[in-house]
Amino acid sequence: MTAEQTVPAPTGSVPTTTGRAAGTTPGTTLGSGSGSGSGSDRANHRWIALAVIALAQLMVVLDATIVNIALPSAQADLGFGTDQRQWIVTAYSLAFGSLLLLGGRLGDLFGRKTTFIVGLVGFALASVLGGLADSFGLLVAARALQGVFGALLAPSALGMLTTTFRDPKERGRAFGIFGSIAGSGAAIGLLLGGVFTEYASWRWCLYVNVVFAVLGVIGALVFMAKPPKVERPRIDVAGVLTITAGLVGIVYGFSNAESNGWDAPLTIVMLAAGVLLVAGFVVIETRVAHPLLPLRVVLDRDRGGAFIAIGLVAIGMFGIFLFLTYYLEQTLGFSSLQTGLAFLPMPLSIMVSATQIGGRLLPRVGPKVLIFAGGLVAATGLLLLLRTEVDSTYAGTVLPALIVIGLGMGTIFSSAMNTATTGVARADAGVASATVNTMQQIGGSIGTALLSTIFADVVKDSLSGLSAAPTKLQQAQAVIDGYHVAFGISAGVLVLVALAGGLLINRQSVRLAKLEHASAATTGSIPAAAH
Repeated sequence: MTAEQTVPAPTGSVPTTTGRAAGTTPGTTLGSGSGSGSGSDRANHRWIALAVIALAQLMVVLDATIVNIALPSAQADLGFGTDQRQWIVTAYSLAFGSLLLLGGRLGDLFGRKTTFIVGLVGFALASVLGGLADSFGLLVAARALQGVFGALLAPSALGMLTTTFRDPKERGRAFGIFGSIAGSGAAIGLLLGGVFTEYASWRWCLYVNVVFAVLGVIGALVFMAKPPKVERPRIDVAGVLTITAGLVGIVYGFSNAESNGWDAPLTIVMLAAGVLLVAGFVVIETRVAHPLLPLRVVLDRDRGGAFIAIGLVAIGMFGIFLFLTYYLEQTLGFSSLQTGLAFLPMPLSIMVSATQIGGRLLPRVGPKVLIFAGGLVAATGLLLLLRTEVDSTYAGTVLPALIVIGLGMGTIFSSAMNTATTGVARADAGVASATVNTMQQIGGSIGTALLSTIFADVVKDSLSGLSAAPTKLQQAQAVIDGYHVAFGISAGVLVLVALAGGLLINRQSVRLAKLEHASAATTGSIPAAAH
């Protein structure tokens, strides 16, 4: 297919141009509409499609925290033990994290609009099953099904965004909006979870996904163009089996470390097996004709730096949501609803930063500068949390930190996600998007296990040095010490994010030259060697 060829569109939709046409860049995908509609109408459809994509992403992202808030109520209702509670979270993360690359490749093979809709419907049905659950086993099974369909939905959503917005300015604004949703979804989940748990039932924390899914399916059918047909290579079965098993081992290993410790035999075996299987997967991908994850996707210097930044950000994010939630509820005595409301300034700050700073400046200064600056700003916000004490106030201590963290995070998310999917061939857009989500999931698993273990050790060490039984004040202070260490480590991780952006990603002039070269070659993919 040449740069000037146009893919025939279905009846009632705008033709989709894969190459350079007036007002577009190569690979632009337009929304549905009348074939004689104006450029303004087509652009409007693109932005409506963006709203649909962002809604689906919000559903996937907030599902982790919204269910966490509901866990105590679900436990009391279904009567399962505290030691079983982690499986409500682990079942989702195992299925979601291990199947993302397969889900991304299925979108490449069968069309991302199709897998997007299937993912929405399946996620909604699994959510209903979980909401109706009358036993612990059924709830765990429903959460695993949510993870399966989430692994199909998430890379389809980001892949569609990647192929829909190719113009640098439009792309920067679109990824600013999408990045704000990705970065603030967890905080929104805390808010919704608090509302539903306090005023309705924990089951509505699952039922709410039906509303998102219905709106998403209608929007996809009406406003999203049918993607052009592409060659469908055979599924890399060996790659699927090794990477799925490897990611299961890694995610499960970190989950087991959180509850049973790093020296537990199962933790060691699962992590070691996971790493070996992932290494085997890399070897397989260099030898098969149709790899599940073409190494050209991850070996590009800009995308590689963005992937690393995304994974590190996920580690740092858990230092915010996990331990700050504990601080607000257990130290300051906030209710679930008050905690959700307390987090609200952070997603608002992320949205402002991602759309007004990252979205506008990315085409001008490039991701190198924005990820570096965003990492340092977010790290500064986390360091502000070191001011928290047993008798601190929310307005004077927590609120300023959340605003600063949000400003940094918004810039990182909008820039890193855009860079991680820029210059990818249309046929690889799904698997590149899946890699973004995989890095987030693995980073989150590492962050939860690592920071939880360090926090517990700090609290234990603080109390063990006392000569008598600790008083309530001493126990509270030991917990504060644990929070401070977790916040400090998270700040350090965000400094690494800044270094990943500043040292690995090319200057904007070099990036633009590479993209121009890729466009001229009409492949839509940047050669891995062109660093």
